[in-house]
This record gives sequence, C-alpha cells and structure tokens, in this order.
Amino acid sequence: MERVLVLREGERERLAAWAVAAYPHEACGLMLGRRDGGTVEVVAVRRADNVNVERARDRYEIAPADYLAAEQEAARAGVEVVGVWHTHPDHPAQPSPTDRELAWAGWSYVIAAVTAGGVSALRGWSLNGEREFEEQEIRS
Repeated sequence: MERVLVLREGERERLAAWAVAAYPHEACGLMLGRRDGGTVEVVAVRRADNVNVERARDRYEIAPADYLAAEQEAARAGVEVVGVWHTHPDHPAQPSPTDRELAWAGWSYVIAAVTAGGVSALRGWSLNGEREFEEQEIRS
C-alpha cells in the first residue's frame, strides 16, 4: 500500500479552487501520476462533473466522459490515473462508509473538507487489505 502521496502546491491550489467553487455541493475529479514503491506522485489533478445531481450535497459520481478523458490524457503523458479527489462539504476530510464501499484497491483518495470559508483540511487515503482506509501522508 502506498503511504506517501506527493501533491505539489499548484495542484493543491487548483483542487481547492474547484472545491470552493462547487460548495455547497461535492466537487470531484481524478489524479494523474505515477507510483514508485510506497509513494504516489501526482503530476496533475483534473476536475470532473459530479453527475449525482439528486444528492450532490453529500455524494459524487464522476462523469464517465471525464473519466475517459483522464485515462486518455494519462496514456498520452506516459502516466496513469492514480486516484480520485472529492470534497466533503461541511464534514471532516475522512472517508465515509459510502467512500469505502465505492473505493478501488490500489488507488489514492484525497478528500478536502470545505466550508463556506474555504478548504479547512486536505487528507489522503488508500485501502488496505481489509478494505479499510489508511491515511497517506501528503507531501509537496
């Protein structure tokens, strides 16, 4: 399991801007990068449309076209889709039971806690062998 997630400041700022713009709804997107041992290096974050309009306040569903575009971009760049980022409006940046249910092994999940005042926390997670989330250290 990857224990370190490298997320450069520019990508953090981009993600935070999208999170604030979508508030009070969940924002979501994909992370492109590479894996090296226990480290995931994110080279780009991409925004995706949240197509879960009925529960946009507390659920997200990445638009299939956005996922496909991210996969194609990653292939062209010689990297891969390494995970998903999404927001928790007015809730902590820790995985919910729904997040765990829908998570894919081997991917990193960045959750941003966002309020009307902005992003208050940004945390990284990945699934362990028991399908439980373990926190990843986020470095710049």
